[in-house]
Amino acid sequence: MIKTLTACTGEIDDVELAVSDILKQLDLGKSLLKNSVGIVSCYSEYTQSGVLAALAEKIPFPLAGTTTAACAVPGMMGQTHFAIMVLTSDDTEFEISVSGSIADADEAPLRAAYQAVAEKHPAPPAFMISFAPLLMNVSGDFFVKAFDAITGGIPNFGTMAVDHTSDYHESGTIMGAEAFPDRCVFILLYGNIQPVFLIANISEEKAFREKGVVTASRGNQLQTVNNMPVSDYLASLGLLRDDKGHIIGVNSFPFILDYRDDTRPIVRVIFAIAPDGSAVCGGDMPVGSTLTVGKLDAEEVLNTTEKILRQVLKQKKSNGILIFSCVGRYFALGYESTREMEKIMDTLGGDTPWHLSYSGGEIAPVYDRDGKLINRNHNDTIVMCLF
Repeated sequence: MIKTLTACTGEIDDVELAVSDILKQLDLGKSLLKNSVGIVSCYSEYTQSGVLAALAEKIPFPLAGTTTAACAVPGMMGQTHFAIMVLTSDDTEFEISVSGSIADADEAPLRAAYQAVAEKHPAPPAFMISFAPLLMNVSGDFFVKAFDAITGGIPNFGTMAVDHTSDYHESGTIMGAEAFPDRCVFILLYGNIQPVFLIANISEEKAFREKGVVTASRGNQLQTVNNMPVSDYLASLGLLRDDKGHIIGVNSFPFILDYRDDTRPIVRVIFAIAPDGSAVCGGDMPVGSTLTVGKLDAEEVLNTTEKILRQVLKQKKSNGILIFSCVGRYFALGYESTREMEKIMDTLGGDTPWHLSYSGGEIAPVYDRDGKLINRNHNDTIVMCLF
């Protein structure tokens, strides 16, 4: 069994006060079991002000996580906060590792980091929690596919780092006292663990009726739908063009992509429309997949959050919930950017420890028709892992 503890602080500059605040909330002397690990999310300045380093020195277990645009735990939330969830257990073991630079989209550093810790155990891990850097040339699908090949496809639940800047240049992954702009950090969990994974993205009511087929693509570059350039396909659905012929507001109309492999559809954001009419998307767009166009706005963010929270309440009581929500959902809330966090706080309260962090891409398994878990990279999605 895994027991979870949470803490949060908004103190950035006073290192001693920030660390004492977190340690007081965790009360580690009375709460820690045999094996422990800490999952952190924070405003990027905490990695520079000395708070992260001081906390890593004080606590008797390793830390892993990312910078974020906002985070929350029961009773506290904010954009300039530091949050931590501690997983502690007598019968579950935690191994933590960090890769070398993966700026060149090379699988080798991930494999080396995995083998360095996995070889300590005769049996494979039950699942992993991964923290990936946000890089222009490395998509979330790279991490999903690479870890599937390395681990044999164990469930992978994770996030990609973001921060508060417009181009995310301060984003990074975290291990111990250090933050990394281009390295992947992950936790392997060993033992009799049966996590529950929940996902919510865009509801059917917010999708266009028309379905298209991906007829040409290259990785995350969607070239044609129904044998026509993506820009023409979007225009055929009624999306407007400006006087230069560009689709207006394209980033607010993500694709709902069906792999046609008996798994639930996933969401792919459109980052940009290229001059040739193709679309640069937030993940792979396999040929033969079908898609519809959805609409993400503040109302839809809150509706889907409520939907996934109803699923949580139907589950048997969990010992902790780790939550990653896309930063696109955060931005869709506009000037009321804390409303998703508030809804989660109001619904879940403090009876079950939970930790929410906003992400640049969500990694979570989906279930196929037979109940088998298949790892996927998601956009504009909220994902939950119930321990």
